[in-house]
Amino acid sequence: MNNKKVGIVGVGNVGATLAFNLASKNLCGEIVLKDLRENIVEAMALDISQSANAANSKTKVSFAHNAEDFANCDVIVITAGIPRKPGMSRDDLLLTNAKIMTSVINDINELNPNAIYIIVSNPLDAMVYTALKASKLDKNKVLGMAGILDSARMSHFIFEKLGYGEGEIDASVMGGHGDDMVPLANYSTVEGKPLDKILSEDEIEEIINKTRHGGAQIVKLLETGSAYYAPAYSTSLMVEAILSDNKKVYPCAVMLEGEYGYENIVAGVPVRLGKNGVEEVIELKLDEKQTAEFSKSIDSVKELVDTLNSKFFI
Repeated sequence: MNNKKVGIVGVGNVGATLAFNLASKNLCGEIVLKDLRENIVEAMALDISQSANAANSKTKVSFAHNAEDFANCDVIVITAGIPRKPGMSRDDLLLTNAKIMTSVINDINELNPNAIYIIVSNPLDAMVYTALKASKLDKNKVLGMAGILDSARMSHFIFEKLGYGEGEIDASVMGGHGDDMVPLANYSTVEGKPLDKILSEDEIEEIINKTRHGGAQIVKLLETGSAYYAPAYSTSLMVEAILSDNKKVYPCAVMLEGEYGYENIVAGVPVRLGKNGVEEVIELKLDEKQTAEFSKSIDSVKELVDTLNSKFFI
């Protein structure tokens, strides 16, 4: 992996923490940071590079002085975008971040013909859709980070409820990254035992509700920001899977083309990751309730995509 190059666009809390994780773990040969705030990104590159040296990592960390510095990346992570501000509608946020995403893709796409793109910007599923349309890349080369994060949050709330099982909780979440995500209790286990054999239906429903609002809980507590440690680490797992070609299965936001019965829409589903990006979409058997919940989640993403198509792409 040490000859591989990772580019990160947007060096806020998530982007910087991701770079720190990748550099500390010596997962690639080079990390290049790109951000509009040149003094900030230069400082981040210095700080993270020094931390990598403390960890005896061989990863080189730099920042992009110009377009050519951000060329020939193997994986590109995009976290660029603005948070929702007071008085801003959901459509305002959607359209503003779609413009930013399109601008970023247009800026870097030609210089990175072989890159796999991981999108972290929100609203996540709609930004993956935007990146696909702007880049005109095959669907396996553009995917979004959300399902790993949502599954990790569910695992935390399961542990919080049980008080045991740390390190041996495997939670599973599907659907769009939002209030309509679909936590899958029957595909979630604690020490190898199905969750629905350990907790009651009401207890599971409580965990599911907490999972759906896990991000909002952190935003409320922080007051001036949002989560970044868990999102950054979740993204690092995807980067590692692609660079190492380890074929691990993770829930990721991808374009569906017939899977689960849907076409031309992005949603979080289990996928196998490798050097080609998304190498397989795993189709789980959903029960009637889960099928209905997944359909509702798809509808929420479709609303955003319809807005993009009516106000932005056309």
